[in-house]
Amino acid sequence: MADVNDQIEQFFEAYEKRFAEGLAGNQVAEETATAFADFFVEASPNGVIGGKNDQEFRDRVPEGYNFYRTIGITQMQIRQLDITELNELHHMVEVYWESFYEKDGKPDSIEFSVIYLLQHRNGTLKVFAYITGDEQAVLKERGLV
Repeated sequence: MADVNDQIEQFFEAYEKRFAEGLAGNQVAEETATAFADFFVEASPNGVIGGKNDQEFRDRVPEGYNFYRTIGITQMQIRQLDITELNELHHMVEVYWESFYEKDGKPDSIEFSVIYLLQHRNGTLKVFAYITGDEQAVLKERGLV
């Protein structure tokens, strides 16, 4: 179990670094896609949707980073990981993020969490689902959108 937990921590360290690279405008679509299963599910206030890890997904990855960059997000940092083993192949990880931004020349941050469901097969971790809160409401509240 400790080895899997270490691997999960390394998985999210790499995720955080990719996010920084994406915010910097670097190409990380292929690396981002490798973190996801062939099919994955998102649950948010908009409902539950499923997506394929295909070329369309890879094409949309830079759009996501560009969105955050254009609203003033400068950095995303992981503050804490809470790892729960569901069984020998599946883990739930609540990731507590801090999103740094600049609005009208003033720096600030937003704290939020995302729950990721990971599958651990053949020594590899893949996100097969994630659950988010109402990100858009918080961004509106802060005047970012």
